[in-house]
Amino acid sequence: MSTTTPSVDGLAVDATDVIESARPAEPHRARGVLHDTWVIARRGLVHMKRQPEQLSDATIQPIMFVVMFAYVFGGAIAVPGGDGGSSPQRYREFLMGGIMAQTLVFTAFGVALSIANDRKNQAVDRFRSLPIANGAVLGGHAVANVIKALLPIVLMSIAGYVVGWRIRGDLLDTAGAYLLMIAFAFAMIWIGVLLGSLVATPEGVTGIAFTVLFPLTFVASTFVPISSMPSALRSVASWNPVTTLSDALRELFGNPNTPTAPGDPWSIAHPVAYTWIWIVGIVAVCAPLAVRAYQRSIDR
Repeated sequence: MSTTTPSVDGLAVDATDVIESARPAEPHRARGVLHDTWVIARRGLVHMKRQPEQLSDATIQPIMFVVMFAYVFGGAIAVPGGDGGSSPQRYREFLMGGIMAQTLVFTAFGVALSIANDRKNQAVDRFRSLPIANGAVLGGHAVANVIKALLPIVLMSIAGYVVGWRIRGDLLDTAGAYLLMIAFAFAMIWIGVLLGSLVATPEGVTGIAFTVLFPLTFVASTFVPISSMPSALRSVASWNPVTTLSDALRELFGNPNTPTAPGDPWSIAHPVAYTWIWIVGIVAVCAPLAVRAYQRSIDR
């Protein structure tokens, strides 16, 4: 029931309105960082759905590389350790570990481009005006791109099976190979976050990413055994994490790989362990730097 009381100037005032106006406003009830992270991740997934052309690096490109290298170079490149000839089937099984490694490296490019686009179209400013948990934006980008990374892994596995690739390792090693790919994609995402936070425009991200990432994936055992490279390049490729990721996947999948020799570097003799060291190191170093760089970029 509402009651009225006269005000000083003789006008009637609703008492319930007075009580409601005097009551302090309820503070925003934060739903937690996990909820906010998922909201940002879902936004990224919706963007991918509405703009499927952005998925070309995760769908068309890996399939194109599998088919092109398998059928164009499959009969011309010999993989050591076999019959000494250039067996197309043997090379196709050798190739798949390298194609998967190359595609995972380019995960960094996708997340860097997403953050650069958010900065360019001022979406970051809108995020700052919302009652959103600290770290939710970067966490959402990371989750969305990990999910995006699963797509090329599945598509490459199917395309590889079509061209003749087979998994010859046991179930535990196979699970370890897929876990290694997901972990490496997660590490590359933080490199992408750092790049997207330091470079203000998508055009700048594209230029830097292709300048750095393409040589990184080609000076490696991605497509050819490193034994065929000149001495200087072979030394670089031996310690390149793309080489060891490629070799680790071949080892875990039971596919043809370049045989190790007594004088090989530790990285070549232990590709799985060396790749995991790189994953932990990248996350430990790049994640804090990426968070700081992103915070500075939105505070400008």
